[in-house]
Amino acid sequence: MDSFSTGSSGTGSPQISTEEFMDQMKLQLAQAYAQEFLETVREKCFDKCITKPGSSLSGSESSCISRCVDRYIEATGIISKALFNAPR
Repeated sequence: MDSFSTGSSGTGSPQISTEEFMDQMKLQLAQAYAQEFLETVREKCFDKCITKPGSSLSGSESSCISRCVDRYIEATGIISKALFNAPR
């Protein structure tokens, strides 16, 4: 059985409630969003902060990455609040 199946109705086709389906979709979307967010932050912060790639980070590179990631997290929170609190 796949992750969307909960049983069968005798016809061999999987049955799932709308609520279960929506929960699965929300989970998959959240996972995809988190992966995309991490990739974006990694790419943007690396490009901005790492001037001379090497075997370790300098103190300034480490501080820059920390600030960069913090800004992305804060910005994402602000955008999310605006989107979810927007009138529909």
